[in-house]
Amino acid sequence: MSQQTIARVEDLIKNHKVFVASKTYCPYCSAAKKLIEEVYPEAYILELDTIEDGDDIQNALANITGQRTVPNIFINAKHIGGNSDLQALGKEKIKALLK
Repeated sequence: MSQQTIARVEDLIKNHKVFVASKTYCPYCSAAKKLIEEVYPEAYILELDTIEDGDDIQNALANITGQRTVPNIFINAKHIGGNSDLQALGKEKIKALLK
């Protein structure tokens, strides 16, 4: 994983109100994306299993957050965590974080 990849991931986090690193086949990712879609349909979702450098991006996220799993969710550049963390927040707290 290069410094360039880490910088790219940091830019994605910083430049999108909601950034989600996901995998298309992951049921936890699907649940998180469903909830986010209801609250903020403009979320930037990166499907790591469909892009060439997905493993590098996942490694960069692990380096940045300490979280290796997906979904890896950020709201307003704040690391939320995974699906269970997002679900625990609920729609109202997510909306508050978006302000």
